[in-house]
Amino acid sequence: MPCPLCRKEFTVPDDGLSGTQKNFFMEKLLHVRNLSAGQEAQQIPCDVCSSEKASASETVKPASMYCVQCQQNYCEQCSLYHRKMTFSSSHTQVDIGTGTYPAEVLKLSVDMCDQHKGKEIEVFCRDCKVAVCMMCIITSHKYHDCSDIQQVSEDFRKLVLSDTNKASDLWKTTQDLFPRLEKEKDDVIKHFAVIEDEINTAADKLIAAIQRDREKLLSEVQSTRQKQIKQVETVKQEVEQHATTLESFRRYSETLLRSGTACDVTRSANSLHERANELMKFDVIGHVDSCSSSVNVTFTSSMLLDRENKNLVGAITVEGQSKHSLSRNKNNCSH
Repeated sequence: MPCPLCRKEFTVPDDGLSGTQKNFFMEKLLHVRNLSAGQEAQQIPCDVCSSEKASASETVKPASMYCVQCQQNYCEQCSLYHRKMTFSSSHTQVDIGTGTYPAEVLKLSVDMCDQHKGKEIEVFCRDCKVAVCMMCIITSHKYHDCSDIQQVSEDFRKLVLSDTNKASDLWKTTQDLFPRLEKEKDDVIKHFAVIEDEINTAADKLIAAIQRDREKLLSEVQSTRQKQIKQVETVKQEVEQHATTLESFRRYSETLLRSGTACDVTRSANSLHERANELMKFDVIGHVDSCSSSVNVTFTSSMLLDRENKNLVGAITVEGQSKHSLSRNKNNCSH
């Protein structure tokens, strides 16, 4: 199935979607979004009061503030105590349910190691291409090439920015192709309208005797026209799909650059770079050029009124074959 974000095809694991690789940056975005709807949608309880209330009959106060560094929800009273404590006086607290959370809030959040509870991720292992904590260095990456994650993230930010710019440029080029495809469709319709006029003019001169042949020709024209229109529409849909993929990639990359932490960037940069390279391989202009219709349809009026077994109105001549049909035939043969 295709990924709803980048449109890349992937295989669903045996244990379902829960077994797919986590996108930590997206999880963080969803968490912030849930906080913005907290008081109205889900009535988030105060974490401190919840741990202190032993009896189920006691009412836990709803949380109104969220500490970015501690990643805990506080009611108004607990929030005030938290601000007065020396170790947490400089922490950033945001209102739950206001609906507005700046990108700085995401950057201030601490990324914790999923292997060692309570350990902050501070290092990037270049050999394994993974962000780890200091305990991970001791246990699994002791002799690896490791660097400060903040320093490494700057290089990855440049890489993501470069890929985003390339995808944006290609997206703009793709957008410029739509007027061309629309014009080609209009030209096909107008051309076949002229053909139909020629057929109708010849048919009117021959009156009822040629009604059968007239309908036969119109049917042939309509069939050929629909084929060509369908071919143009097919190319347009393919280009639209690629444009949607590029737009999705661009928006996600820009969000990552704007709101992601160093850990978020390092986790996503390589996969985004690989996806960007895949997107760049699709020559969208060349694809449209190779699929443009080269079919030339004309109408020849018949003067053979005294000949049997001949169409009295004329004949439809189809010269050439659609490039898009040729490319599809080649693909089918290759399989």
